[in-house]
Amino acid sequence: MSQEYKVNLNSEIGQLEAVILHKPGAEVENMKPANAHRALYSDILNVEVANQEYAEFISVLDKLTTTFEMQDLLRTILQNDTVRQSLVNDLWLDEEHYGDDTFVKQLSTEQLSIQLIEGIRMQKNSLSKFLMDDRYSLKPLYNFFFMRDASMSFGDKVVVGKMANAIRSREALIMDYIFKYHPFFEAETINLNNAPQNAKMNMEGGDFLVPRHDILLIGMGIRTSPEAIDFLINELNNRKAKKHIIIQELPHSPESFIHLDMVFTLLDHDKCMVYSPIILGNNQYRTIQIDIEGGKTQKIEEVPHILHALKQLGMDLQPIYCGGSTDRWIQDREQWHSGANFFAFAPGKVIGYGRNSHTIEALNQAGFDIISAYDVLEDNIDISKYHKCVITIEGSELARGGGGARCMTMPVRRKTI
Repeated sequence: MSQEYKVNLNSEIGQLEAVILHKPGAEVENMKPANAHRALYSDILNVEVANQEYAEFISVLDKLTTTFEMQDLLRTILQNDTVRQSLVNDLWLDEEHYGDDTFVKQLSTEQLSIQLIEGIRMQKNSLSKFLMDDRYSLKPLYNFFFMRDASMSFGDKVVVGKMANAIRSREALIMDYIFKYHPFFEAETINLNNAPQNAKMNMEGGDFLVPRHDILLIGMGIRTSPEAIDFLINELNNRKAKKHIIIQELPHSPESFIHLDMVFTLLDHDKCMVYSPIILGNNQYRTIQIDIEGGKTQKIEEVPHILHALKQLGMDLQPIYCGGSTDRWIQDREQWHSGANFFAFAPGKVIGYGRNSHTIEALNQAGFDIISAYDVLEDNIDISKYHKCVITIEGSELARGGGGARCMTMPVRRKTI
């Protein structure tokens, strides 16, 4: 494939033209119960089952759009000796490690592309290393199949995230290099890791939504800090673009609230999925709107909630309730298993976990036809003939990793709407 993809993303729902994915691999198995929490998991996954579910997910997307495997992209850029050396140098400056990079320099391109993801086993060649509980000098990227977080497309730009946990910082470094050096992509990058005084800055893609070309919706919680949002606003001010930024405060616990897209996603021109206790309920979590124009912040004020702010900007959205609208217990259960985390591949056409039956039923009541991944893969249906639909994928194991269909995708291009 030689086509160049100029990054273009001006909505969450425009027809998907290209997306980056990563199949969970040995890196997910390279943990044990004692360090699962450090790897940002509440439990260890059955990778065999997770891979079966992921294979269904990616096969559906292969039917719908152009997909890129992140590890293939990484392998390509590592074939350039200058890029490879630069990446290794940056990595060894940034990572905690035990030993020099001599071993890494000796790896083939194929081996390096694998071990940068799966981890590099520590050479137990000294007493101190022998006594260490750590198995890896370069830790596995346990969370990288959640491709959404390390980079964010917006217009013709890519924002490289500043990860909230050091265990994920290498993900952002790899995505920065891919967008800078892979011949498939053309994009301007804004790298939060290069910002001055970035110690307090964190921003991850699960908190970064694009309702419209001139609107950003950003979650502010344990993974995204106000300092990072301020930095991004300053970058937009420098470009003298007219933008509206809506900021939603999020709870710091439980862990299912780590990102905004776990409680709010866009589905269509006029519909969105909400976990109502956070988005619409009476709670202490503020919604703040900032308007910028002409290189200056024109207004900053608190507003009742996200839907109110969007309506004032001309986007009148009907909420569909994660877990349905009647039983808080069911809402909580389905939100925990990524019941609000839908990924749109076209306006009104979305993908999500079939396990969240009450949420799927709420979508059906709102006019979305329910289609199984099996029927898509067997060509039993023609997606183009559906006005609104939800494709249901298996997620008994993937959901236990803490994310859904939106979390596992990094869109590069969508048709402008």
